[in-house]
Amino acid sequence: MSVKLENIPKNMSIADDFVGKKVKDREGIEYGKVKHIHINQKTLAVSGVTIHQGFHRDYFLSADYIDKFTEETLLLSQSPIRTGVDVVDIDGHKIGKITRLVRHPDTNELESVEIHDGIIHSKIIHKSEIWGIGEKIILKTTKEEYKKLA
Repeated sequence: MSVKLENIPKNMSIADDFVGKKVKDREGIEYGKVKHIHINQKTLAVSGVTIHQGFHRDYFLSADYIDKFTEETLLLSQSPIRTGVDVVDIDGHKIGKITRLVRHPDTNELESVEIHDGIIHSKIIHKSEIWGIGEKIILKTTKEEYKKLA
């Protein structure tokens, strides 16, 4: 037996409405499209989204990153750090690319990133060493200071 849905609040939507929407930050940088909406099974609140960014490049963003959904876009409250992004020093000189994100096992909070800076060289730096996030990741140090890091 089917039931007619009535009196659904105007601010309520179904998760399917958001799949395929563009994901942008406050600077207008596009990060891909919404692939999945993740729901907390106990609270039924949105816990995050999976973003699809090109060929086999999906990543998860927790609800902390979500500002709001519009008719066409998921707007982010902050820019995410993700793998494959160029890393530059404070003066804009290229250092390498992010190859791995190191997260706390209990909270899933980002602790550090691994930067691949050559054919076989890579370094792990703490998130506090990051000055800016956008199309590129900007470090607080110069390239020479970065080279001296252990």
